[in-house]
This record gives sequence, C-alpha cells and structure tokens, in this order.
Amino acid sequence: MADYFTHFSCLFDVGTAANATRAIDIYETAVLDGDPDHPLSDGFSASIDDEAGGTTLWISDDASGDPECVIAFVLLCAEAFDLKGLWGFEYANTCSRPRLDAYGGGAHAIDLGARKSIGWVSSYEWLTTVLAGGDPDA
Repeated sequence: MADYFTHFSCLFDVGTAANATRAIDIYETAVLDGDPDHPLSDGFSASIDDEAGGTTLWISDDASGDPECVIAFVLLCAEAFDLKGLWGFEYANTCSRPRLDAYGGGAHAIDLGARKSIGWVSSYEWLTTVLAGGDPDA
C-alpha cells in the first residue's frame, strides 16, 4: 500500500512579537470550517521563528500537511492583526511508492488585506490540461 504526503515549509510575518504569540494561540484553538473535529493544528505545525526577530511564524508539515488548514490559519491571522499585502506558499505532493498520479505540487496566493485567496495552481491539473490540448491559462 502506498502512503501519500503533502509537504511544505514557509514563513509568515505577522508584524510583531506580540502578534506571533497570539497567532500561536489561534493556531492551537482554531478549527477548519467551524468543525470542532478538524482543528487547524492537525493540518500543519506552526512555531515562532526567533531568528527573524520573533515576528515571523515557521509553518511546515510534520509528516503530511493540509494546505487548506494553512490558508484558513493565515486568513484568521490577517483578520486578527489587520495584515495587508500578498502572501503565498508552495507545496509538494509525494508518495511512498511509484504511482502515476502521486506526484506534483502547487502554490496558493493570498491577499491578506482582502482576506481571500486570489489564485492557486496545481502542477498536475496544469499538465493534464496542456496534454489534453487545452489552454493552461484558461
């Protein structure tokens, strides 16, 4: 049996050390889509990156992560700390065994001020579209 994984590692600057501490509280208590059985903390790890002055969070996966949890967390922080600007991250999909549909990745871009995802790309979907003769920019 194959095991599937989603990996990512990124930094998220929340502006101040106090915000970083509060962000960890949000991370530890927030849930995805109001579902108490789906805490955001199940989808990734978050810690304060002291090397960046204590204002930045290091977001990564433990063994496999959930990009949707990361997006929800970032949007909660954007709201809580009135963050502005663009932020994004990349992810990689891997597998413990060779499988035809098991590898790829993508990226998400978020407008912190508008509090929404502004775009994403999946390498698997892009390649499938191109090989089928479709417009990858459509």
